Amino acid sequence: MSNRGITLRHFLPGLIAVSVACFAGCSDRDFADLELAPLNDDPLVFGDTFGDGVDFQAFLGSNTSALSIVSGDAYAGTSFLRFSIPEESNPNGGWAGGAFVSSGVRDLSGYNALTFYARASEEATLNVVGLANDNTGNSKYSAEWPNVRIGESWQKYVVPIPLPEKLTEEQGLIYLAEAEGIPYDLDLDEIRFEYVTGISDPRPSLVPQTVRGFVGSEVSFSGTRTIFSVNGTDQFISHLPGYFTFFSSDEDVAVVGESGVEIVGQGKATITAKLGDIDATGEIMINSIGAPTEPAPAPSFAAGDVVSVFSNAYTNVGVDRWTTEWGTGVVEDVQVDGNDVKAYSGLEFTGIEFTSAPINASEMTHFAMDLWVSSGSTFGIKLVDFGEDGVFGGAADSEHEISYSDTSDPAIAAGQWIRFDIPLESFADLTSREHLAQLIISTDDVDILFIDNVLFHR
Repeated sequence: MSNRGITLRHFLPGLIAVSVACFAGCSDRDFADLELAPLNDDPLVFGDTFGDGVDFQAFLGSNTSALSIVSGDAYAGTSFLRFSIPEESNPNGGWAGGAFVSSGVRDLSGYNALTFYARASEEATLNVVGLANDNTGNSKYSAEWPNVRIGESWQKYVVPIPLPEKLTEEQGLIYLAEAEGIPYDLDLDEIRFEYVTGISDPRPSLVPQTVRGFVGSEVSFSGTRTIFSVNGTDQFISHLPGYFTFFSSDEDVAVVGESGVEIVGQGKATITAKLGDIDATGEIMINSIGAPTEPAPAPSFAAGDVVSVFSNAYTNVGVDRWTTEWGTGVVEDVQVDGNDVKAYSGLEFTGIEFTSAPINASEMTHFAMDLWVSSGSTFGIKLVDFGEDGVFGGAADSEHEISYSDTSDPAIAAGQWIRFDIPLESFADLTSREHLAQLIISTDDVDILFIDNVLFHR
């Protein structure tokens, strides 16, 4: 939900360009004593109309005609906003959602909550409502309240800001999304930022987790949240990690940055956090595993005898993705002594796909790949040909997987580069090599693995 959509309505005061000429006799002016213009701390998002400079931007894929301004029967004033939640089969989009953003930055640090009044045409549970999402994909302080029960009469709703001092230059105001597929009307009115006296007892937390990584990799934070008491009722707010200050127990292993943790040495470190002065419960355990210190030996095949998928030694074909939605694990681009390498962590299986430009390896005789594993003893390589129609699931599809272990040839062994150089005829069930679209790699027990020099040759 971070892609810019349409602009529904935008209110900006008219601007007049003025040119001032200075003729003889004008003197230079000292600007040192001029005061900076005050920050815009306007709390209003919507009253009877949108606040100054406010846009509504529908999320990509949502129903862009869901929002309207309705006159009469408002909570206050003469009009209110209505989201007409569509049914799932609606051809214009089966869900509604978007962000209200400001054309300029606002200083919201003087408020501790986003508030609004809402009602529904029938009792409903709104998927999510939140704040500080500017719909650019670069928001640092988005915070949201999930599964909000909305009744049929006007009621005030409060979304606590986890740490208001972070929102000194914010463009994201309120955002919401509803994707239940059941049509109903959601009405909103008097959307603004406020200081609410009934917010207390913040309880920040991290979801406890153990993360395996390698020297040179980065670990991003997830699972950051805070529970507030709002007028005596606990309210769960999920938010981005930018509200927290993080600490590492061993900076020789892991160093905390603005967006995550950089692993700088082997060993273990514990990551903890605070929300302002309040300790967050939960810890992230970093287990830094070794990585190759030298690159794999460069292949020496003649360029004319190679179709290269990934290697610094050759010109590579296009690859659509190095990990798939149906796969597991995370892939990173890293360098080993200046040589580009693909690093996978948390892998069970994933696809490397070149479906938009399938590889014709009919004149090649071998498939080659270099592998380095931190531990473990299993690894699988599968080649998939989509056939002439180029579509998965067609009658002409064919595939074959070859499995390796610590007793195979070559054997899987930790801490060293292993070169596979497999005759393509060994992929016996791969009946065609003219439309290769996927390379699937898998393992049962490897924590971290690196691959390089992925290619076909003759």
